[in-house]
Amino acid sequence: MHRYRSHTCADLRPAHVGETVRLSGWVHRVRDHGGLLFIDLRDHYGLTQIVIDPESPAFKTAEAVRSEWVIRVDGTVKARTPETINAKLPTGEVEIFAREMEVLSQSKELPLPVFGEQEYPEDVRLKYRFLDLRRDTLHKNIVRRTQIIASMRRRMTDTGFTEFSTPILTASSPEGARDFLVPSRIHQGKFYALPQAPQQYKQLIMMSGFDRYFQIAPCFRDEDPRADRLPGEFYQLDLEMSFVEQEDIFQTMEPVIRGIFEDFADGKPVSQTFRRIPYADAIRKYGSDKPDLRNPIEMEAVTEHFAGSGFKVFAGMIAKDPAVEIWAIPAKTGGSRAFCDRMNAWAQGEGQPGLGYIFWRESASFTIEDEEGKPAFGGDNICSFEGSGPLAKNIGPLRTEKLRRQLGLAAGDACFFVAGVPKTFAAFAGAARTRVGEELNLVDRERFELAWIIDFPFYEWDEDNKKVDFAHNPFSMPQGGIEALESQEPLSLKAYQYDIVCNGFEIASGGIRNQLPETMVKAFEIAGYSRSDVEERFGALYRAFQYGAPPHGGMAAGVDRIVMLLCGVKNLREITMFPMNQQAFDLLMNAPSDASNPQLRDLGIRVAPQAPKA
Repeated sequence: MHRYRSHTCADLRPAHVGETVRLSGWVHRVRDHGGLLFIDLRDHYGLTQIVIDPESPAFKTAEAVRSEWVIRVDGTVKARTPETINAKLPTGEVEIFAREMEVLSQSKELPLPVFGEQEYPEDVRLKYRFLDLRRDTLHKNIVRRTQIIASMRRRMTDTGFTEFSTPILTASSPEGARDFLVPSRIHQGKFYALPQAPQQYKQLIMMSGFDRYFQIAPCFRDEDPRADRLPGEFYQLDLEMSFVEQEDIFQTMEPVIRGIFEDFADGKPVSQTFRRIPYADAIRKYGSDKPDLRNPIEMEAVTEHFAGSGFKVFAGMIAKDPAVEIWAIPAKTGGSRAFCDRMNAWAQGEGQPGLGYIFWRESASFTIEDEEGKPAFGGDNICSFEGSGPLAKNIGPLRTEKLRRQLGLAAGDACFFVAGVPKTFAAFAGAARTRVGEELNLVDRERFELAWIIDFPFYEWDEDNKKVDFAHNPFSMPQGGIEALESQEPLSLKAYQYDIVCNGFEIASGGIRNQLPETMVKAFEIAGYSRSDVEERFGALYRAFQYGAPPHGGMAAGVDRIVMLLCGVKNLREITMFPMNQQAFDLLMNAPSDASNPQLRDLGIRVAPQAPKA
């Protein structure tokens, strides 16, 4: 028999009854039932119940063991009596009667509990991550992560992609975040950068004649952490294809992403066809370029109903600035003053002056007349819904009814309104839409709703530097090519660029690349880069484009976010083996740490003293 085990703690079934077996693992829990000891023994695979009676040679050892000790047990598999079967355990129909036990390793008193799933302070969890990872849910999440990545690799290979690895030490690239710099000992005073993404390398792979590339790529960005983005490093399913248009990417990758979700959705519905939503429509309808489409609320412009109305705040804004719009956020089932007041208070907590609203009640039927005293809606001018709230009172029953009919609302429903120049309030309107949907339980949480967001703006206005800059990936092809760059107003240009969104998260982003050198130079010139800047900063790509560059495009899907969604957690810490804390510090390995003076001398670096904090 093997020195440590003949089976794992998940293997044993009724078919093994009567066999002599050997298991090794951690003591998950010890229970004393009047002299009869029960030990739940745990390993990576599962849990098995061990029984030790006072007559067993193992009893004296078993009395001494404590939680998280590592032990070896030899014993006989026996069937549990019907009333003691544990249907929640795969091994719950059997137990082992121990006759020999060896302590392989003892455990000190635990700084955090391993048994159970109670919350514990983050600093303790991360410092003792090797204990935290023994907890059942977290342990299963990490295993699930590896299974999801294996599914990605299998599906990509089956779709005709080949996995290639790209360098980690590279040059700086404008991916939109700060680089992590690595000083060179051999070339003192110069620095490598850790890749924010393998963008240039994967395009160069296409220049090299390979047709379909992918890798599970580590990426490094020196940016502030948040719940859906790890500090420092993350992983993405990176891919590129030659001789493709945007539709080819969609047709190739939609089945891959859908299949990954279906593999791990635990029976939840997954979108069979991904909607295609232009960026401008996403902002107008949902206030976000990563909308949660499980929320049925769609915002609508209702400016005309407030122009010249008795609600002077909105009417005055509209009259003063033609760019002002009023957006409505319909809230079915939200028609109570208490809910409307609660939303108004939430808006004030978000730094807004408030959130205008109307809610509707059943009323005695009455006739709606227009300004000339004629029936306002032809043969359908009888109304039995009364609008309530300050806005309804100020704009009058005709405008209130026009609003209700446009939005398809009825008694028991409400509507909230935001006003201003859309680009200044769209994000808040989107947050209000999300809040309404969640508060009223309108969101179908038991599904995965995926969509493509397309037609992103190519450029945006950088208010800080008072210049036009790239809105997203600078290597994308502008729609219309160089002719559009030369003839159209830059901020009107759209890119062959696309995202995949799922349940309110961006999970993938990509584009058709700009593979023509003169188009590349022109695109960068508009953003303030000269030809020499392009040649210096992107020399490899620029040179490669001059030696026969195939049309190509690709995307990158965020491994961490996909795993987070499929595991049903809200923080990437719960699906990452060794994460940093919210201050980007590794409490387990004590990193970052100071470099020694000999190390700094080798690199030709002197650390400047930090300025005192104000």
